[in-house]
Amino acid sequence: MSDRPLKLLLIDQDPIFRLGLRIALEAIPNLEAIAVVETDTIALQILAEIAEKDPNQVNLVVLEFGNGHSTTSQQLGLQFCRQLRALYPNLPILLLSSIQEQGLLLAAKFIGINGYCPKGTPLPELVAAMQEVADGGSYWFQDTEAVRTPNSCRDAINHVSTPNSSLPFFKLRNNLRLSGIANINATLAAVTAQLQTPGLPVLDRAILAGQRRELLAARWLLNRLLVSSQERQEEQIPLADEPPLTPLLSGAIQQRQTVSPLLSPGTLQSALFTSCVTKLQFPLRNVTDIPLEIDIFREDKKRELLYLILQKLAEQLDEVRTSQIEINQLYELKNTLLCDLWQAAITDFFGKFSRIKIVDRNIEIVNLLLQNAEVVQREILNKIPLVCEFYSYLLFQTELNIDNTSYPVVSAEAKSQALMILENLLIQVANGVVQPLLNYLADVEEIKQNFYGRQLISTREIERFRNDLSWKYRLKNYISEPKAVFESRYELFVIAPRGIANTSVYAPRNQELVKLSNIPLVVTLLLEFSDAIAPRLKSLLAVFGSGIVFILTQIVGRGLGLIGRGILQGIGSVSSVEKNFRRNSDRPK
Repeated sequence: MSDRPLKLLLIDQDPIFRLGLRIALEAIPNLEAIAVVETDTIALQILAEIAEKDPNQVNLVVLEFGNGHSTTSQQLGLQFCRQLRALYPNLPILLLSSIQEQGLLLAAKFIGINGYCPKGTPLPELVAAMQEVADGGSYWFQDTEAVRTPNSCRDAINHVSTPNSSLPFFKLRNNLRLSGIANINATLAAVTAQLQTPGLPVLDRAILAGQRRELLAARWLLNRLLVSSQERQEEQIPLADEPPLTPLLSGAIQQRQTVSPLLSPGTLQSALFTSCVTKLQFPLRNVTDIPLEIDIFREDKKRELLYLILQKLAEQLDEVRTSQIEINQLYELKNTLLCDLWQAAITDFFGKFSRIKIVDRNIEIVNLLLQNAEVVQREILNKIPLVCEFYSYLLFQTELNIDNTSYPVVSAEAKSQALMILENLLIQVANGVVQPLLNYLADVEEIKQNFYGRQLISTREIERFRNDLSWKYRLKNYISEPKAVFESRYELFVIAPRGIANTSVYAPRNQELVKLSNIPLVVTLLLEFSDAIAPRLKSLLAVFGSGIVFILTQIVGRGLGLIGRGILQGIGSVSSVEKNFRRNSDRPK
């Protein structure tokens, strides 16, 4: 493999995938994404400009066939590849696509595409494929799944390990096995990721656990049925031991959960951010009972804002890393870092020079919204939990201390906890971006049309929504937050498959507890008083209840029983008297 820098041009219509892949590749040494574009036309323009200046500036094109779904789009993708091959015959092309049709892949290979990887390929394998294609080789996923050897050696190995008469059957069986296992692993990773979602209902968890067991059994059976014992020994396919599962990355790329202990900070950050990009593809509907400022936005605007904040956070971390600050300075810079992140998100999301006309005045949106910095800092940004721990984890690779447990940097648990902190950070900063908009420009028609969802577009619904937010802050300041401080926990908003959910983590908050005063202090005192008298009150109620039971059963119950028995005996006596009277009256006189 060559050591020359890999410079690629990425073409894909999916903005989520483009962002995820770009973030994932940023931490790879000797690899640079020269341009990440959406359409074929823009790609041809960029290549033409590069060809005039420096033809060696791009040595690989990575592309998708249109959107990868419609037949028309796939045919247009093939046509573009022919055009690209005719204009730049020496430029390697790697197809990174969600398509799996053998006929289309053969057509791509015939017109000159040098390699193919499906969306979902683990990042190390994808980078190796890029490097191999850029160096003049070829890399086709189905040929390389079972045995990682060059094309020149693969056929020789197949001929040696299998008789010539059974070679077609061997290839067919091997392709079926690999295709089935790939589908099972992808579904298994998705189900496992959903099982790890906090706040999942018990019924959903039981169903997903059953699906996971079925998938594991199906994979075991597939390996048993389609692989002979000799092939299993040669390929070393594990049957009883379960291989490490991998979560989905950007809906397509996969990042292994087991991380090398020698990770650079950039690689650790890249792995975490790509997992976050994956979760940002989930629905962003608020499924909690707590109103959020971003609830007023349409789903596409929510996603766009969260992506932008994630991008700005990545840039900020790079700046902090280059400034070489010390770990003890993070606590001093926390508020500044969050405020800068908030300002950058507002500026880029609305546009630095964007204006809006209100009555007869043209108002600069960004300048107006930034005037609310003090309120946003006090009510939202300063209350985002575990920020310093998160920055320290990414910048200095310190252990995460959450839920009274210390998680090693390279562990899957640390990544899971850091991902929850990151999601909460994005959501809260996004709330801070929307809050001044609701304060100053909530009912402006142009804002409503460009950003709001249909259910919150009328003036009455907007005012009702703002009132709910106002009550949320009152309850949070006077009740919810003091209770959380007393219980030593933080509430986090996370992105789950069903939408934005909330969870809680343990963290000592003794210093905040000491500083409480007025109504929040009264709340904590009431909670402490409740905890103090609860056992005694339960004991008293237990004794009182036992006494009531004794009185009702032993005294009142027995009394009623005696009275009832007396009544029955009396009724019995009356009936016997009547019988005797009838007998006497019937006797002849």
